[in-house]
Amino acid sequence: MSEMSETPGETMEADPARQSRVLLVEDHLSFREALAYVLNEEPRLTVSAQAGTVAEGLARLEEAEIAVVDLGLPDGDGVDLIRSFRRADRGNRSIALTAAVEPAELARAVEAGASGVIHKSTALDGIVDAILLLREGEIPFSRETEELLRLADRTRSRDHEARRIAESFTDREREVLSALARGLENAEIASKLGISVRTQRTHMMHIANKLGAHSRLHALVLAVRYGVVDIR
Repeated sequence: MSEMSETPGETMEADPARQSRVLLVEDHLSFREALAYVLNEEPRLTVSAQAGTVAEGLARLEEAEIAVVDLGLPDGDGVDLIRSFRRADRGNRSIALTAAVEPAELARAVEAGASGVIHKSTALDGIVDAILLLREGEIPFSRETEELLRLADRTRSRDHEARRIAESFTDREREVLSALARGLENAEIASKLGISVRTQRTHMMHIANKLGAHSRLHALVLAVRYGVVDIR
């Protein structure tokens, strides 16, 4: 069973009046400062800490609830920082920033705890939008997300355990996953299926528990890998 007792990425409702504290870990100073500036311009976000290395990021983990982490840091692997951030608090969420489009690298980040992946060439406003979606418990869909799902489909597991997991899903849970794979958000999924957002979130909690997933994105990747949902 998943270590998450609530829906991944939704352990807390985002209060519109409350700022979410962001840890920004990026070794290129000019890019980091530019991103910090636009993040601080968004009333719902505040950059509470900045770091340029894994070591500096580890020392600042407790200062934030959302981490934006470059995977290629000079003193180590950003994936390790993402893993530590997830383990520090179940409500934490992180986005992996990457300069490469290597699905295997992105998959490692998601396995470690990243709730979203985005390329560093994305416009700064686009990165802000992705963080806001993450804040609301959504998956920030991107080209990198699509690459992740295609990789999961290509490496689909067909062993007995995968079949057992796939067979445990209800038709409604499969419908929720199919809608999620198309990039629909919580309210859109609920409307499409004729259910409440609360019921949709309950389905996501059950889905995550069956898959042992720690985020919505992780659940979706595993669902594709185990053949629960077909993206083709």
